[in-house]
Amino acid sequence: MNRIVCFVTLLVACAPALAQDMPLSQILIPGENWELVGEGYKFAEGPAADKDGNVYFTDVPESKIYRVDQETGKVTVFASDTARTNGLMFGPDGLLYGCRMQDQKVVAYGPDGKVAKTIAEGVNANDLVVASDGGVYFSDPNGNKVWYVDPHGAKRVVAHGFVPNGLILWPDGGTLVATDSNAPHLWVFRVEVDGSLKYPSPWYGPVRIDAPATRPGSDGMTVDKDGRVYVATHVGLQVFDTQGRPSGTILKPQDAFLSNATFGGKGFTHLYVTCSDKIFRRRMKVEGVPFFTSAEKAQGKAK
Repeated sequence: MNRIVCFVTLLVACAPALAQDMPLSQILIPGENWELVGEGYKFAEGPAADKDGNVYFTDVPESKIYRVDQETGKVTVFASDTARTNGLMFGPDGLLYGCRMQDQKVVAYGPDGKVAKTIAEGVNANDLVVASDGGVYFSDPNGNKVWYVDPHGAKRVVAHGFVPNGLILWPDGGTLVATDSNAPHLWVFRVEVDGSLKYPSPWYGPVRIDAPATRPGSDGMTVDKDGRVYVATHVGLQVFDTQGRPSGTILKPQDAFLSNATFGGKGFTHLYVTCSDKIFRRRMKVEGVPFFTSAEKAQGKAK
């Protein structure tokens, strides 16, 4: 228990020194609303931005990955026959990592949309995040586990006992956040040098649940450069400050399932969300940070 308390104290100490309260007025631009980017998908998921701000997302039932050009906003097909790829995330190597649910693989797609390498096989992966050293964490909600694949390809379970869904790393790579679809909080873990996760703590919360729902349905996440966490839930995109406290809820762009979010576009000034059959974006006061880029910088400073 003392170790957990110390870790939570460390989390607070390491959080950026900002104002005591972080309301939505600090991030939302008056008069700006959700803008439709694309529609007609069976189930849009997994938005992820590359280093230039181009956003990629999946249509899971159609086994396709789409690309949104950061300058024109045009949506084109990036890859087909993706075996129901779900979660996506770019790695520091510039490859697009994805969870192929149908053939139970985690892979990395190259710039041509083809599989460049296989990270893991025989796994039930839903969402993932890539560390600055190339290690990959992925969630297995059916098995109530979080897995880690080290840069040499060895995989192991690093967390269990809850229903993990979305995963994200703090920009410095030292803390992993995991959503729990059934619980009114998010889990945080300290990332060890060998990729292990230590000191699980239900830190972010409470996650809002509106009746008659009995669970938040917490799904995908993203972060901004100030350290806020944005979580897709049944009630909308819930925002938490650097102290783990709720800042408020950004309403959904339509009355449908909100699955995931990411920052993208030029300068990472747009917040993108996947919501059932559509993908939307809105311009924000704050900027997102491709965490893998930031993590590389942090790792370089530590050397």
